[in-house]
This record gives sequence, structure tokens and C-alpha cells, in this order.
Amino acid sequence: MLLNLSDDDFDEMELVEGALVLNEAIDPDTKVTWAKEELARLVDEAKHTLIAHTDGPSRLDAFLHLFYKQWGFKGDQEAYYDANNAFMDKVLESRKGVPVSLGALLLYFGAELDFPFEAVNFPTQFLIKVVWPEESVHYINPFSGEEVSQHTLQAWLVGHKGPLSQLKPDHLKTADHATIIGRWLALLKNALLREERYTLALRCTDLALVFVPDDPYEIRDRGFIYQQLDCHQVAVSDYQYFIDQCPDDPAAELLKTQVNALSHDHVTVH
Repeated sequence: MLLNLSDDDFDEMELVEGALVLNEAIDPDTKVTWAKEELARLVDEAKHTLIAHTDGPSRLDAFLHLFYKQWGFKGDQEAYYDANNAFMDKVLESRKGVPVSLGALLLYFGAELDFPFEAVNFPTQFLIKVVWPEESVHYINPFSGEEVSQHTLQAWLVGHKGPLSQLKPDHLKTADHATIIGRWLALLKNALLREERYTLALRCTDLALVFVPDDPYEIRDRGFIYQQLDCHQVAVSDYQYFIDQCPDDPAAELLKTQVNALSHDHVTVH
């Protein structure tokens, strides 16, 4: 299904809907119909709860209280890298997620409830930008629901990129859905690799290569996955492609050793 979608298709969807398409393409057991029904149920509940709130900012405060306190959505601090935090049906079930999955939910409710939310693909994590007319822009950390100051964003950037880093407007620009889906896909692939769920991780890499064909780093990762699945001949081919395309990358020397070792191994055909 996902293979027939372009970047423009993703931008025309709500981010949650794009994520569900992504999730189902990776794991066909994703409960897409249930997730959509649960989202519709929560929207109805939110509209009923917020009916007495007419002022925009106070209505937003009431919604954030509903989302984080009453519904109980929260960042998963105990198992941040669990793949379930990137599958939308699992997030809706457990009420736990990571910034991008919780942020996608906030964007969905924002569109349904007329909140001026925009997505920000900040270097350290996903953010929600709140743009009220004639007011200064605010940023929400989807992991906690708390407002994030410019000072905190600068501190995050320094921690991520070093002491000379400076917060720039480009760091806080509104991101399109295709860019966010790409980040989501990388997060999901890495989580599945940690959990040694290599068949699902391979689907992530294959999907990524639909959007960035011939990307040497994706092909290198695919080679690693094929190696874990004992498909050594394909792994050697992918590793060799990376070595040829990125000869100066430090990983290239390590992969040359892998190629030599695997070339002498018995080839398993799947």
C-alpha cells in the first residue's frame, strides 16, 4: 500500500493517518480500523468536554489537561526505544509514546478542534508549534505537554550538537509530513533492530529506499539486516555498494573486513 504513495500523498493526509499507513505496511497486524474508531471516539469526547471553553488559549489549556491528565497520555520514560511507541494503535492502547507519535496525535486533535498547531522537526526531538494570531509563537513538548522556552531549546541544541551551536529560525521551521514520516521510519527501524525483529526492520529499510533510492546508508543497514537473516550473499552486495559509494566513511574499512569474512561463509539462499 505504502509503495504507491508519494511525499505529496503524505502531505495531504493527517500525520496520524500517514503513520497508520506506514505502520500497516511494516506490520500487517496493525489495528488500523480500531485506531481510527478510537481517534473518532476521543475527538467526540474532547468536543463535549471543551464545549464551555470559548477563548482559544484557555481552551487549549483545557485540552492539554484532558489529553495528559484525564486520558493519561505520556512519554514512555521507562522504555523510550520500544517499537510499540512508534505504532499508533499501540500508542492509543497503552497511552504511552515518544515525541513524534504523541505529537502526531496532538496535530490530529488540533485539526479536529481548530487549534493552530504546526509540526517542528527539531534536531533533538519532535515539537508542536502553537501559532495564535497576534501572539508570540509557543512550543509544546509532546512528551510531557509542557511549554518549552527558547532558552531550553538552545540548551537542548548545545547538548546535541556542541557548545558553539546557536538556535536559528531554520531549527524551528514548520516541517512537512513526508519529512516527519522519514524520521518516524528511521526511529521505528532502529527500535526494531534493537529488538532483533529483523523481518520488520527489513520492511522499514525497503520502504525508506522507495523514498530515497540508492541511499548508501540505508543500503548498508539493509546489508546488516540481511546478515542477521543469514542472507550473506545479499549482505555482501549491499556492503560492497556502501564501500564503493562512501570509501572515506570510517565504516567502510570495517565493512571490508565483513565482506571478506562473509564471502568465505556458506551462502544461505532465502
